[in-house]
Formats: sequence, C-alpha cells, structure tokens
Amino acid sequence: MSHVAPLVPENAPFSGAERAFINGWIAAYYATDVATPVPAAPTAAELPWHDASLPLDKRMELAAGQPMPQLLMAAMAQQDCGQCGYLCRTYATAIAEGKEKALTRCVPGGKETARKLKELLETGGAPAPVTVPAAPAAATVAPAASGPATVAAQFRGARPLNRAGSAKDTRQVVLNLYGSGLRYQTGDSLGIMPTNCPETVTAIIAALGADPDADVDAPNGTRLPLREALSRACDIGRPSDEAVEVLASRARDPEQSQRLQALAEGYPGAEPEGADLLELLTAFPSARPPLQELISTLAPLQPRLYSIACSPLVHGGEVHLTVAAVRWEKRGRARKGVASCFLAERASQATTMPVFVQPPAHRFRPPESDDAPMIMIGPGTGIAPFRAFLQERRENGAKGRNWLFFGDQRRATDFLYEDELTAWHKDGLLSRLDVAFSRDQPERIYVQQRMREQSVRLWRWLNDGAYVFVCGAMAMGRDVETALAAIVARQGGMGIGAAKAYLAQLGRDGRFVKDIY
Repeated sequence: MSHVAPLVPENAPFSGAERAFINGWIAAYYATDVATPVPAAPTAAELPWHDASLPLDKRMELAAGQPMPQLLMAAMAQQDCGQCGYLCRTYATAIAEGKEKALTRCVPGGKETARKLKELLETGGAPAPVTVPAAPAAATVAPAASGPATVAAQFRGARPLNRAGSAKDTRQVVLNLYGSGLRYQTGDSLGIMPTNCPETVTAIIAALGADPDADVDAPNGTRLPLREALSRACDIGRPSDEAVEVLASRARDPEQSQRLQALAEGYPGAEPEGADLLELLTAFPSARPPLQELISTLAPLQPRLYSIACSPLVHGGEVHLTVAAVRWEKRGRARKGVASCFLAERASQATTMPVFVQPPAHRFRPPESDDAPMIMIGPGTGIAPFRAFLQERRENGAKGRNWLFFGDQRRATDFLYEDELTAWHKDGLLSRLDVAFSRDQPERIYVQQRMREQSVRLWRWLNDGAYVFVCGAMAMGRDVETALAAIVARQGGMGIGAAKAYLAQLGRDGRFVKDIY
C-alpha cells in the first residue's frame, strides 16, 4: 500500500532549510511500506554482532559469512540511536536493497563506519538476497496520534550545572513545547537539528572565494543560498571521503592531490587526520573544485539526540536536557561541538528549532511494576534519564526501592543536580545514593569501584528482582558491564561465562538495559 508523504506547511515557523529537513525525514518514512508489519526485535543470540560494547573488528568477525545486510549492520555503531533516520538493522537493510545510497548517516560510527560500509559494498560483490524483513525507517518520523512528529520548540535557557572552577561546562537546557502537540515518555530522547558555527561557515566561504548568496543544491535535496546550506544542511565537521576525493581531483598541486587522496582512502598516517572542511581548504589551497561539485559530496547535517532529563508528569509542557558543551583545540584552532555549543552559546530566547521525539530502541523506561527495585548507573550526563525516572516514580507514588550510582570529576564543582539528588536521598525516594568523584583523591575512583564495594547488596537487589539501567559513554558502559559480570560471578558462585549469560538473560527479560553513546 502506497502513501503520499505529508509536507510541513509553508507558513510553519521554520526556515526553508529546517522545513526541508523535516520534509526529508517524513518522506524517508513514507518511502517505506508503512503497512508492512514490523518484525519482532531479534535477540542477542540471533544477532551476536549487535553489541555496542564490541569494537568494529570483533563485530565484523562475528558477522563473517552472513548475508550483506548483516555485514553492513555489523559495521555500524550498534547504538540504535536513530540519528540516521533508521535503526542499525533497518539502515543496513535499506543500503543492501539499494533504497539508501548515503553511507555517512551513522553519526556515532563516523568515518570508520562509512569506510567499512563502502568497503563491503565494493568487495562483497552483488548484495546477497535480503533475509531481514524491511521495517519502517524510524518510528519517530511517523506522524503521531498525539501531534506532528517534528515541531518547533522554543529555547528557554541553558543553566550551568557545574560550579565555578570546574573543567567542564554542563548545561540544563530547557525547551518550551507548550502548544506544539509533541508528547514524550520518560526514557525517550529528543532529536535536535542544530546549526553549524557561523564563524566557521564564514571562514569556509572566504576560503572558497564564493558568494554567500549563491544558490546551491544542498545535500538535503533543496536549493539554498550557500551560507544557509553550509549552516543548516551540510556536515562541515566531518567531510565525507567523496568530498575529500573531489578536493584531491581538483588540486592543482600534485603533492597536495596525493595527500588528499591518501586521506580519502584512510591510509595510516595520512595528515591532517580528522580534519574538518575548513582545515582541508586551509591546508590545501590549490584544491578548489567547482562550488556545486564540492557541496554535492558533503554529507547532510544530521540531528543530535539527547536523553530527556524530566518526566512529562512533572514538566509536560517543556523538555529538559543535560548537555555537556564540547570544546577542544586541534592543531592550533579552537573546535566546538556542533549541537552542544549551539545550545550552550548561540541559542537565545528568540531561537526556535525543529525537534522530534526518539523512543528508546530497547525498553529504557522505569519498570512497569511500581514495586520493582531499580538500580541506575549514570555518571556525568548519563544522569539525565534517571532524573526523569525518579521524577516519574515520585509522581506515581511508586514504592519500589531506587538506587543511583553517580560519578564525575570533583564533588565541589561537578555534582550535577546535587540539591535534587541529595533531597531525594534524604526523603527516601532514593534508597541509596553512591557517588564517585575521580579527581578528589590521588587514585581515580569511578562508579564501577563503588559497585564492587557494594557487591553483596547489589547481588541481593538482583535476587529481589531489581532492574538495572546504565546510561553514559560507551567506555563507561563496557567497564560497568565488566564489573557487574564479575560481581555476579563472585556473589553467585559461578564462572564468568555463566555470569555473562546471566546478564544476557536479564537483558532479554528487560531487566538490564543500556543507553550508551
């Protein structure tokens, strides 16, 4: 059954580029047969390479000999984050079937994933018959019964969560949803379409010697003035290999052409490694392809996802995010995270931005039973969903015990949401609050150390039916799972293999769920 994709009205409160972005997401959804039943999610046993804790080479090893869709899936970041407009499985299927040509949509996988996808398609021969049933691109881009999938949210503020003297800049971002019709649940993430740094965009246009008002065909399929295309539609932070190849082919200096080609092909030692578009144009001044030729090869700017840090039962008309502003210096130039610094530095009370709700790929929500114990492990910005979990349990009058492990660098400056968390611990909403501040003593102490210290109690909670949730960076997620497996092995009197099987069963039962990035 075919469906005609709806379009955002011309009078909607979006710029041309934002409207094109929203229409593109909706069109991607309606390009699939939405009447096709969505297959049940495969188990870990069926797709053993779909594990975010595994490095790419290990995932490829586990998927060896599988049909093309599974090989492509193994090359992806395995987070099911939805930033590409798919899940890992459906993105792989779309590429294998030839329905999706873009190989650079995997934001967390970056160039490593894009290059592996390209390599598989080039060396794998004709794609094998697709054995994975097709599924909708992503549930979030479907018009929801409660309102439009993507709406304009009004920026209300970005309150610092770190105190003076911190090495970090973490913000509580608040967006106004009143009147938008957008609804979310505790455990959802919010997708935000950011804009690129205007100073960087201006510098790129100057390096190209181009007219900022010249119309170009942007990667999102719309025709836009160059400045708007580079600001809102193009990924200028991670130039695609195709863009680097275009620069190489047009470089008048043979040495510069060879160096660019080495970069495009990912040769070890090729420099400047990890360069953004501005650095490439600066480092290779003889590489000046025709404007449209270059713009056409840039990947589209992808949305960024943030865990929602509030419960709709408490803040239904707005959404709170916990965002760490990313800043660093590379080869003498200050760099900034696209979305985090857009929210922390450039957004103002007058700023509206297109947003959408992304449900979790797995059941990353508070236990359905209000009596079930809940263990939450969320250092740093990983605290975000657990603030929402606790708000929701309080509003529901849930009687289940709640235990939070939180960590960061220094207690005096980096105890995010300290007043709320300590108040909840004092009044009993939090049965236990274990914290680890890595820089407050000579030896580094992390949340997994606090877990080991509480091994006996953790095992008791698990035997009492506790649900375990982990949120945060991928490396932390691996370390926490390793620590938890060792605790289960020791306290349960079993081998490490049996302990891992125990955790895998908890995962299948929805009692061990991770949201790592």
